[in-house]
Amino acid sequence: MRAVRFHEFGGPEHLRVEQLPDPQPDGEHVLIRVTRAGVSPLDDKVRAGVLPSSMRKPLPLVPGASAVGRVTDPGGSGYAPGTRVLLCGWGYGTKTDGTWREVLAVPPTHLVAIPDGVTDDEAAALVAGSGYLTAWLALTRVVPLRPGQVVLAPGIHGAVASAAAQVAPVLGAAQVISTARGADRATAIPHDDKLTVIDLGRETLAEGVARVTGGSGVDIVLDPLGGDITGPALGTLRSGGTLVSIGYTAGTKATIDVTDLIWKTVKIAGFLFTAFTQQEIADTYRTLLEQLATRALKPAVDRIYPLEQAADAQRRVVEDRPPGRVFLDPTGTDHQNRPDTKGATT
Repeated sequence: MRAVRFHEFGGPEHLRVEQLPDPQPDGEHVLIRVTRAGVSPLDDKVRAGVLPSSMRKPLPLVPGASAVGRVTDPGGSGYAPGTRVLLCGWGYGTKTDGTWREVLAVPPTHLVAIPDGVTDDEAAALVAGSGYLTAWLALTRVVPLRPGQVVLAPGIHGAVASAAAQVAPVLGAAQVISTARGADRATAIPHDDKLTVIDLGRETLAEGVARVTGGSGVDIVLDPLGGDITGPALGTLRSGGTLVSIGYTAGTKATIDVTDLIWKTVKIAGFLFTAFTQQEIADTYRTLLEQLATRALKPAVDRIYPLEQAADAQRRVVEDRPPGRVFLDPTGTDHQNRPDTKGATT
């Protein structure tokens, strides 16, 4: 089979398409032929050598944390050959070789069947970057959202914020607020009256939230950025609110005003996928797929690249930060290297 690998850390130019042996049936794993493999900022961090050795396998490594495909050998799983499935396990592209290849062998507990009416592209966009999973778990398990509450999720072009813009209203939020920098990026995301995107090139986060909420602030912050966003985001919380720290693409160090914690009795909670069992993850994806089938969720697709253009796909995600998910197509049949966000709200 063809697979993308790198043998040393560095830039995207280290990615190579290589021939590897096909995984063989063993009666325990399910073999799937990958139709879409997600490309996310995590893949870039792994290739650049940012992650500690304890969090990744020795090189060479096949990147890719997410995928959808079709079952070719079900093993003892009970799946029928040809069943379309979504990969929902963890460690791919870090602890073990990832999804940027033609064929995968995975435990059956790492798969969820894709319902009729949901396309491969839609399912792949749902799982790529784990934004929908993160937003759903954060707003149902970490800080259960109550109907009528207001959610702030900075960075609308990121996987978490763009997903939260759809997930929070499904769960009953009255308003979702996000951010971008520059009028073109602030208006690039189609949205309804429940989403407001603050242009940080025109006003501060505090000013924007005060304007949108009439000075009352927000109930929950989902913070996928960290760095210099965390402090101001914490300051937008109303009394008793909670900030959920999810990521640190803007930096691992943050400065906060402790009076925000004391005077408003707000809280900071951390989010980590290992706090949830594999069964909980799979069940959540089944719920998300149901929401996707009814069009309550509409994940956006940006571009689809062949395996041979994996480096271009990574650059697209990291440098351009598009308003939609980016995939690799290992099948060699659908190289849609073009924007495709029609019908999407984030």
